[in-house]
Amino acid sequence: MLLRKLGLLLQHWMGTKYLMNKYLVSLRIGGQLVKTVVFADSTIHARLLCQYKYGMNSIAVGPVRVDEAEDDSTLLDSTINPKPPMTPAQARINALKQGVERSREQLHAERERQRQQREAERRRKQLQQRSTLA
Repeated sequence: MLLRKLGLLLQHWMGTKYLMNKYLVSLRIGGQLVKTVVFADSTIHARLLCQYKYGMNSIAVGPVRVDEAEDDSTLLDSTINPKPPMTPAQARINALKQGVERSREQLHAERERQRQQREAERRRKQLQQRSTLA
């Protein structure tokens, strides 16, 4: 508590431009999402630090400024738990389900395309009949 008050006094005395801010960043490292805390002057500075350290395309969620009063453990405890790998049987069933969904979507798209083609042909015939009558 005393350190927090001292920090606030120091921040008031020096101004905010000399002290670092705390930013929470979600990174993609090795295919997994990881939350980390970065101390930087601004969100742009925090983004550049993460890109330099972890790679250009590693930032999943941009830097979000975190209040110093918040507890670090509550921020970092809500990490995303990775899913365990599927067994070969589960992977096969999942692939078959996805294949069924793709087939349904393709069937729907083909029916819609044929319906639109019939409608265009009907309109063309109507216009042709009107032009021959006139």
